[in-house]
Amino acid sequence: MPSRRRRGNATRRRLPIQPRPRWGECRPLGLDAVAGRATGDPKHGGLALRTPRRWARLAPVLLSDRDILGEIDAGRIALDPWHPEMLQPSSIDVRLDRFFRVFENHRYPHIDPAADQSDLTREVEPEGDEPFILHPGEFVLGSTYEVVSLPDDIAARVEGKSSLGRLGLLTHATAGFVDPGFSGHVTLELANVATLPIKLYPGMKIGQFCFFRLTSPSEHPYGSTKYGSRYQGQRGPTPSRSYQNFHRTDI
Repeated sequence: MPSRRRRGNATRRRLPIQPRPRWGECRPLGLDAVAGRATGDPKHGGLALRTPRRWARLAPVLLSDRDILGEIDAGRIALDPWHPEMLQPSSIDVRLDRFFRVFENHRYPHIDPAADQSDLTREVEPEGDEPFILHPGEFVLGSTYEVVSLPDDIAARVEGKSSLGRLGLLTHATAGFVDPGFSGHVTLELANVATLPIKLYPGMKIGQFCFFRLTSPSEHPYGSTKYGSRYQGQRGPTPSRSYQNFHRTDI
């Protein structure tokens, strides 16, 4: 049986396998999407790791536990208080503070995001070790026990805990994104979609932060004057300030 002949004189070219970079290295990675060859040239899709010591072209990535620890050790991500046992494979568990803001529904006939309704909510605190009872269909504001501070090239998301979600507790309502440069408590939008009341214990694990590295530092991070940054430095559950920069397009 005749042997198969290769077309022309072409030979297969094996792509080099590069060892995994260590923390602190800045090594080009990636493939040329057009030519199909390994390259570190950013013009050809080349990627590289970002470290506190040096900048290079990179792709946005979700930080792993070792990367999160590296950023904390470098003083770029800060959580106060910080307990290492809260670290998860790609996130940090956060706990519930003891202050809540409940809605005073009798004060207004409706909620108006364009109006200053600062007395729409009032702050409450459970006595001693008593839990806060969140009834079915209720919505309250809470906050993380931890204060988080981010550098200008890392953003975060607040996600709920799977075990609490299976009980009908929603941790945030469309407001889970934390901008680079933010510093403060993170306000939680807590809702009970179950059919029974849920006990919320101050100090219990309520959610988790996951962190994303940006492709480059933000030119105007949160806290700069360009965007107003209405919630920079917030402490405890903070009511909506949507009226301060309410925007409406004529349509």
